[in-house]
Amino acid sequence: MPFSSLGLPPDLLKVLSNQNFTEPTPIQQAAIPAILDGKDVLGIAKTGSGKTASYVLPLLMNLQTAVQLKNRHVNVLVLVPTRELAVQVKDVFQSFSRRLPVPVKTLAVYGGVSINPQMTALQGVNVLVATPGRLLELIDSNAVHLNSIETLILDEADKMLNLGFKEEMNRIISHLPQKRQNILLSATLSADLQQIHQVLLHAPLVIKIEVQEDSLEQINQLAYIVSAEKKGPFLRYLINQNEMKQVLIFASSVKAADAVVNKLRKNNLEARAIHSKKSQGGRNEALTLFKAGKLRILVATDLMGRGIDIDQLPFVINYELPRSPKDYIHRIGRTGRAGNVGDAISLVSTEELHHFEIIQKKMGKQVKLIDSESIR
Repeated sequence: MPFSSLGLPPDLLKVLSNQNFTEPTPIQQAAIPAILDGKDVLGIAKTGSGKTASYVLPLLMNLQTAVQLKNRHVNVLVLVPTRELAVQVKDVFQSFSRRLPVPVKTLAVYGGVSINPQMTALQGVNVLVATPGRLLELIDSNAVHLNSIETLILDEADKMLNLGFKEEMNRIISHLPQKRQNILLSATLSADLQQIHQVLLHAPLVIKIEVQEDSLEQINQLAYIVSAEKKGPFLRYLINQNEMKQVLIFASSVKAADAVVNKLRKNNLEARAIHSKKSQGGRNEALTLFKAGKLRILVATDLMGRGIDIDQLPFVINYELPRSPKDYIHRIGRTGRAGNVGDAISLVSTEELHHFEIIQKKMGKQVKLIDSESIR
């Protein structure tokens, strides 16, 4: 099924063609016509399935004929859990809207940086991508008004609710008009998401793209049994032995991520950490360098990993296992994307073996487990 069959206008089809988008993904096939029709949508699909474009494309089309609003009144509000995802979504809107006949101004706002430039930039904005806390600050400062919102999107809704944004979300929703289009997108359908689904959505089209067992076939998974005190040396051995030029490493906490980076640097391996304690400028710089292939090793926490989207990332390493099997899937899903094969390696201590068995059971896939002592 080509994009031309989904009701998108020639201008957008030309943009898609120029960017080598040939066929819509399953979530795009189902969501784009529904959003164009003004329906509420609940979309459940795995990370990397094209969820962002599934709402960006139809909303850009709708904005071509939208009524011009008063200054500081926006048409579309996208709520996201992290700064990195806010920038990523903003970039998608801008990349698809550059050559449209009616200009669409998109702005991403988030904490950790000065609020004053964001307040100034809000003039004439059509699409606002925001983290909840910074958005509430802007509302309290009368820098933006939400009573004209036509479409509300909650992107990564599962993470937003799990991260404790409920109170902030309730405050934001109280500023919105009752009559609006609502779009919720998530990688999973949790109890919290079902609850907010009942509150926010009106007769929604529910799109659930099932994760097929072969969806992980592009990822070569391997695990090593390594004692906690030997994980650092063994990690360095793997990076050097496999001549890894670009590798994303996941740690379980901010403290662990910084410790891994320090050990790598002491052993002449260029690495940076990306987590919530880093400045926004530092995070942006590290991510930009890593995506461009100018930084060899990036060490991330689970939350920050959501904003890392690279089509040809060759290696992901779990220095420590995540708490949730779903987070494990999200982690290794950073590699093996867009038809490319990737390698996902986990370092598992004896204390983590039982948890790793649970992860494999939930994933429905066995991972080869090797004793690290037998290969060195």
